[in-house]
Amino acid sequence: MFLAAANKSKKLLYLSFIQQVRVEDLRQGREDVEALLAELPHGFRVLADLDRLESMEAACVTEIGKVMELCDQKGVGLVVRVVPDATKDIGLNILTLFHYRRRPRAVVCQTMSEAAKLLSL
Repeated sequence: MFLAAANKSKKLLYLSFIQQVRVEDLRQGREDVEALLAELPHGFRVLADLDRLESMEAACVTEIGKVMELCDQKGVGLVVRVVPDATKDIGLNILTLFHYRRRPRAVVCQTMSEAAKLLSL
């Protein structure tokens, strides 16, 4: 499952990857991301939560890249990833090199508490 939500006042886009993530989950979620991005200002922040991720289809890489490109076009300023288990890192740093032209600052946290503190939530 993939869930996208936004908090306009905190300039935050929240992306959650839960249990088994399929390509179709991300395709459907990309429409939500596009709508949410329309409400966020330039310089917004992304919080990508992989804490509850169990597995992801390899083909999801293409869809994640498309979401990154949407964020790049909108002017993302900071990307914070919650990755408590290094084996759950699906190559996001490598994807960042190919899909973010502006290269936003990216930080990896082990816990949501650490990410929340970093984002002043």
